[in-house]
This record gives sequence, structure tokens and C-alpha cells, in this order.
Amino acid sequence: MKKILCAVVVCAGLGLTGAAHAVDSTGGCGLGSMAWRGQSGIIPQSLAITTNGSFGSNTFGVTFGTSGCDPNGRITGGTGRMMLAFLEDNMEQFAMDAAAGKGETIETLAGIMNIDSATLGKEVQRNFAYIFPNDDVEVADVTLRVMEVAHV
Repeated sequence: MKKILCAVVVCAGLGLTGAAHAVDSTGGCGLGSMAWRGQSGIIPQSLAITTNGSFGSNTFGVTFGTSGCDPNGRITGGTGRMMLAFLEDNMEQFAMDAAAGKGETIETLAGIMNIDSATLGKEVQRNFAYIFPNDDVEVADVTLRVMEVAHV
């Protein structure tokens, strides 16, 4: 019984090691890489990989092109792609936060963009009519306009 348990532990360890080497230094794509973005070291990378594995977000992201993943097989973590993925799910709340110049979505976008949230809040509030020219604005257009007004 002890031999079987040891074999399971060794195989599991090899599987995790393989997964760690299969991704780049940012933890690849998926929710884990987005959640631990900007942090360095073994612990944040391990947490990113563990988060991705726990939620299956790599598979989902690659399949549907979300969470910084490219369905063509390239690992992407570009700011614009991450913003687009975030805004796809949070467009209405972002519009409300942008009108106010502050809020959770602005803080999250500022983190993705690696800029100050207060500065981003002022810029999106000042340029609200440009970012949201009508009710039917596409998320891709909003993403590009936010990047433009934030000078990213």
C-alpha cells in the first residue's frame, strides 16, 4: 500500500512539474495568470498554475479565446487581450464606474494596464462620451478607446 501511495505522489509531482514547464514565466494564460499578474517568484507562479488547473481555465480560455489565451495555440498575455476579456464580462459595470470616474472595474483595468487607478478613472470619466458614443458600442471599440485615452 505504501508503494502505491508513493507512486501516486511521485506521478502527481511529475505532472505538476510538467505543467509548470509547459507555461511561460507568467503562468501561461487563464484565470491564474490574470489573478497573479505582475508578481514574480515561485509562489505566485505556482499559485497561477494551481488556479488554472483547479478551474480548468486554460482549457476554457484556449477553447474560447478568453483569459489571455489564443485559440490558435499561442500563449498571449497582452494588455489589450486581457482588457477585452475583462470588459466582455463587465461592460455595464465599467460604464457606470467610468461615468463616476472610480470603481472596482476601473481598479481592475488599471491593474491589467499597470497604471494608476485614479489617473485611469479621471481619463475615462473625462472621455466618457468618446468611449461610449452610443448604447450599442462594441466591447472591442471600448477596449481600444480606453487604451487610447490612457495612453497605453
